Amino acid sequence: MTVISIQQLTQTDVLQFFTEHWGSTEMVISSGVYDCSKLHGFAYVDKQNTILGLITYIIRHKECEIISLDSIVEGRGIGSLLVQAVEQKASEQNCTMITLITTNDNLHALRFYQKRGYHLVEILQNAVEKARAYKPEIPLIGNDGIPIRDEIRLEKQSGS
Repeated sequence: MTVISIQQLTQTDVLQFFTEHWGSTEMVISSGVYDCSKLHGFAYVDKQNTILGLITYIIRHKECEIISLDSIVEGRGIGSLLVQAVEQKASEQNCTMITLITTNDNLHALRFYQKRGYHLVEILQNAVEKARAYKPEIPLIGNDGIPIRDEIRLEKQSGS
């Protein structure tokens, strides 16, 4: 098992992964609307090249923003390895900051990123309502029965 660039995968495999795990390749967050299948990223694959985890990101000036992260096997360090790969790439590209946005119901992500040195820096109240205007299939209720309303922006200094 290994981490590879998303560009080493077939477009069909990438599209299938996003459709199966996110419902589509489109991510709508307050920083923009993204087709994750067209972004840079890394995948964690097994010996048969089956995708077990995938992360996408975008670099703007000196900031690297993680757009999506999904690991289909929890507790094996896949998410951590993928985040480390993006952090390494951000460092190589002389980024000073790594950011990401998650929703208020995603307590798992909030725990995951804070354990890896990310800080909560902004709550974007009712941001998901605006995203639903563009992508109505975003559910009203999320993890643990929590209404999905707000976005939370986290950041980490690159290299820390």
